[in-house]
Amino acid sequence: MVTRAQQVGVVIGLAIVAALTVLRYSDPPLLKLARDLTFDQYQRLSPRKFENMPVRVVDIDEASLQQFGQWPWPRNRLAMLVDRLSDMGASAIAFDVLFSEPDRLSPSNVVREVTNIDPSLIEKLPDNDKIFAQALENQPVIIGFGLSNEGDYLPPVKAGFAYTGESPFGAPPAIKSATPLRPQLAANAAGIGHISLDPGASAAVTRSIPLFLSDGKQLYPSLALEALRVAQGASTYVLDDAPDAQNRITRVKIGEFVIPVTAAGELWLYVSPDTRERYISVSKVLAPEGAPSDVGAAIQGSIVFVGSSASALHDIRTTALGETVPGVSIHAQIIEQILSGHFLSRPDWADGLEIFSIAVLGSFLVIMTTFVTPVVALVCGLLITAFAILASLAAFLYGGLLFDPLAPIVAGSITHFAATAFRFLVTDRERRDVRRAFGHYLSPSLLYRIEHTRNALRLGGDERELTVMFVDVRNFTQISEQMTPTEVVTFLNTLLDALSHHVIANEGTLDKFIGDSIMAFWNAPIDVPEHAAKAVHAALGMRETLAGLNERDAFGFGPDRKVGIGIGIHTGLACVGNMGAETRFNYSAVGDAVNIASRIESTCKDISFDILVSQPTARLLKECALLEAGALMLKGKSRKTKLFAVVGDGTLAKSAEFLDLQSLHLKLIDALRKHSTGSRKLITAAKQKAPLVAAGLSEFYGRISRRSEHFWEEGLEKADHESRH
Repeated sequence: MVTRAQQVGVVIGLAIVAALTVLRYSDPPLLKLARDLTFDQYQRLSPRKFENMPVRVVDIDEASLQQFGQWPWPRNRLAMLVDRLSDMGASAIAFDVLFSEPDRLSPSNVVREVTNIDPSLIEKLPDNDKIFAQALENQPVIIGFGLSNEGDYLPPVKAGFAYTGESPFGAPPAIKSATPLRPQLAANAAGIGHISLDPGASAAVTRSIPLFLSDGKQLYPSLALEALRVAQGASTYVLDDAPDAQNRITRVKIGEFVIPVTAAGELWLYVSPDTRERYISVSKVLAPEGAPSDVGAAIQGSIVFVGSSASALHDIRTTALGETVPGVSIHAQIIEQILSGHFLSRPDWADGLEIFSIAVLGSFLVIMTTFVTPVVALVCGLLITAFAILASLAAFLYGGLLFDPLAPIVAGSITHFAATAFRFLVTDRERRDVRRAFGHYLSPSLLYRIEHTRNALRLGGDERELTVMFVDVRNFTQISEQMTPTEVVTFLNTLLDALSHHVIANEGTLDKFIGDSIMAFWNAPIDVPEHAAKAVHAALGMRETLAGLNERDAFGFGPDRKVGIGIGIHTGLACVGNMGAETRFNYSAVGDAVNIASRIESTCKDISFDILVSQPTARLLKECALLEAGALMLKGKSRKTKLFAVVGDGTLAKSAEFLDLQSLHLKLIDALRKHSTGSRKLITAAKQKAPLVAAGLSEFYGRISRRSEHFWEEGLEKADHESRH
């Protein structure tokens, strides 16, 4: 029989599935990024292998800059480079360089800028732009242009276009204006292509390349496509569009090669690891004695891209493999990928398949979780996850197809855990209530004991012996006055989080955070053996953690400014339980033991020591390095409370240095109680021995004499005797 709770669970589960399906349909940027990262991992798992194809990068590298000077070079040198590459038999020479301004290093321009000379004389001087333009004439040279936000210049198009069906002009990314080209260079170039690898993209990784740009009336091919066209002697691009949709491109044909593209005419880049075999230094090509024979053999018949890997020229890109490579190598890899025939593609129906899988598998998991068991549903979910990952990976490895397994997996996981959570909400209410009430301030081991011990937790007030701890930041007001509210919150979160871990680790209960203070207690809600010792161990851990934070300047205050804390610990009877209203309550402790612990912590400033415990706590510590710190008349108390400074743990208590100091300390206390004149010599001796035992003890002894009248009076033993009873 289907219960009402199960009906509600199914409705809620299906509503979550519907919401996740709509979310995937809207495809927000975060999902796109996750999908792209998944495909990056696939490429890293199986990158395209580098094959020695007729594609080379003639590299303006550091060696070339050292030999020929800083960039830009005079264009007569680029003309020489074109001549050398043409003589070597390059099938196409593509410049990943912008030629938008006159060559300022041209002799005619240099003379014109520095002096007033007869124009007729200037015309007789060499013009590097003319020399470069002449070198381009009748050569397979392609020059590039970039996108611009200013002006209305658009470059000439050297190729023709043919397409089937509707016009594809609305598919590619838009271009409004381009960087101008020198007219004589544009006229003599065999091809002109855009060098923009990711126009308008916000991603730091280059994953897909637009093969065309469009102004709505004309298509402008990329530098790589133009290089491939010129190398083949082709004149026309043939574009296939989707038969049932406008402004969608499916394939591009250039000469003998057919390239599958996205609807926007983009090529998914299937990269190979960067390798020096792809590059030839310009310094070798333009070597005065002529290029080496191996360079000539590599250039012969190759499509050559001229660009820079020099870091100073800032043309660096990140690939799906996580490598940073020169932008010119991306153009070269486009041609390598086309020549190899190894393409990546994401079918038009991939989005629909992923959305459908979220709806169907999510609904299946809701039914399984509600009507079978969460464990069976989890096993089914894991099997579905494994199948999705393996199927997606196989499609990539064997077909170059990109299917996203992550969105269905994440959606299925969210659905399963939501349905499971609702089931536990109905069937496991009591255990869940206990965990919700105590999970934030109990250690996991303590919480487990509560959950699995019958009647271990009794709600309401319960009087029992507790060890109570208060922790407070010293000089917090002064610290906070020098910070903004946001900085104060960050400081407190960093400090209190680090300190509170020691309470949990030692089976304590975190009661509350009070501004810059922590209240914790031990031995509730269930019995904790040796609770006083565990509280002191937590305090010693806090001391060590704070020292580490100060040492590495975790708060950003500088090496000369240290953060200090005071810790007060007392053991006594208190009332502990859930306190508050029926709809909102906290598990806490109240009573005299809590008040004494709080006032002991406040006394740390007067005694100049960071950890103080009361005599009832000290009696419960079997192994601990303690030094008597006197007795205080705490506010609101009718008799004095004897205090002890916690110097260290049991290991320190057995050390020769501490035993020596402890013996001297007992003599000092006796002298202070008797108001002996020899107390000052004993204080001096103790201050000398203190640094050998622990940090902070020197200041502790430095202030002993100042508080002698209040701490070491006769009659203390009587107060101690009364406190025992």
